[in-house]
Amino acid sequence: MPETVCEIRGLTKSFGRNRVLRGIDLALSAGEVTVLMGANGAGKSTLVKVLCGHHAPDGGEMRMAGAPFAPASVSDAISQGVVTVHQNIDDGVIPDLDVASNLMLDRLTEPGAGLFVRARRMRDEAAGVARSMGLTMDVRSRVADLSVADRQMIAIARAMARAPRLLILDEPTSSLSTAEADRLFTLVDRLRDQGVSILYISHRMSDIRRIADRIVCMRDGAISGTFASEPLDYEGAVTAMLGHRMTEVDITPATAGAPVLNLDGLRLWDNTAPIDLSAHEGEVVAVTGLLGSGKSRLAEIIHGTATPAAGTMTLDGAAYAPGNPAGAMARGVFLSPKDRATNAVIPAFDIANNMTLPFLGAFSRLSLLSDRAQRRAADDMIGRIGVVCQSNADGIGTLSGGNQQKVMIGRWLLRPCRLLLLDEPFQGVDIGARRDIGHYIRETARDRATLVFVSEIDEALEVADRIVVLHEGAVAGDHRNENLDLGRVVAQVSGAAQPG
Repeated sequence: MPETVCEIRGLTKSFGRNRVLRGIDLALSAGEVTVLMGANGAGKSTLVKVLCGHHAPDGGEMRMAGAPFAPASVSDAISQGVVTVHQNIDDGVIPDLDVASNLMLDRLTEPGAGLFVRARRMRDEAAGVARSMGLTMDVRSRVADLSVADRQMIAIARAMARAPRLLILDEPTSSLSTAEADRLFTLVDRLRDQGVSILYISHRMSDIRRIADRIVCMRDGAISGTFASEPLDYEGAVTAMLGHRMTEVDITPATAGAPVLNLDGLRLWDNTAPIDLSAHEGEVVAVTGLLGSGKSRLAEIIHGTATPAAGTMTLDGAAYAPGNPAGAMARGVFLSPKDRATNAVIPAFDIANNMTLPFLGAFSRLSLLSDRAQRRAADDMIGRIGVVCQSNADGIGTLSGGNQQKVMIGRWLLRPCRLLLLDEPFQGVDIGARRDIGHYIRETARDRATLVFVSEIDEALEVADRIVVLHEGAVAGDHRNENLDLGRVVAQVSGAAQPG
């Protein structure tokens, strides 16, 4: 019988009248990976914040290795062996410090560490930690200058250097390529073998199938299902999470209208093949590929934040070469960027102000902003896209990650456009919210062209009329979303198939 590392009994937590946790009972065992699934607002994030000392529970009890566990702070939880890698990558790293300082920071603050830092020794020790993670970057590099994927791996390496009893990973592969995710899974396997208990929060079935020993589902602040028998019942877990069976998405590809966007010989970088691609009115095109395939680069070029190495673009038959995002928006090209915490959400603003921010002129008369018009528009979009909140005046930070994402997508659906670019619109979003967002994207697509940039093939299947595969900056495949040869699509994503 595996040793119980962490035991939770009758845990409750409320914020005002909102009961977020309703009597949680959960045991986490040594050498076991427990995957926690739950729709946005189910209480997953609150449970994690209680475990890592960010929130104090209202009732119930927690025990760690048989002893009472009531962390007074995040650092107190860490000292007792509970370490969390949050979904927001920059919560786990200090961007302005170099890699070595990030990896060794906790040791530098330990009692007895001394007043002076021996830089060479610190870099040597950090290089050893990096090698154990399979990281190859120079430990003298500033973290802010690294890719999102490298920052994620450094945050995980820093957590693992703390020798945790319980390691909590919140959507850890959302910014990782397949190879980097495999490296993470190898490390998780190693920690499991060492007896570490791992609570892994994810909605990606590819992750769950690879890593889960057990699945625990939450719904409405309570445990709604536990699945531990082999083989794991993945469909049952999704049903327990949502409260109803997940039906297959049945998309009938739309009949494409007139071409809106044409790319002719477009090169993303100097050494990549030219891209010829069109997107038509009423059509939703999913662009998929591995991290580094060029998806985000293509979105940035179309929106004017990057310049192509070669080639031309036309929009509605006229030459199109935006010098900046303002020029793109003036032509009716909107972009919802990935990594909402860094690139989209304004933490100090409420829901209505976050949602209406790019279009304040539309809610103004004689240079005076109409708060009533703003909030009326926000309320309409909140209802249409299904944002779970008390009112449009709620702070954006009070929402779950999935509901924040709905606000960011709703922002760019408030006003009509000719071309809508959505870069990873389902990032950190559960299956139910993903369906809500995808449904509304398709429902509103008639009078524009829509390009959706996604890493997961199942996300492309759920939203697109066409699926375009990018590999190393070139088009590896272009498929109508009907009677697809999924094996060929997967092979094109990985570069194992010839373009076609």
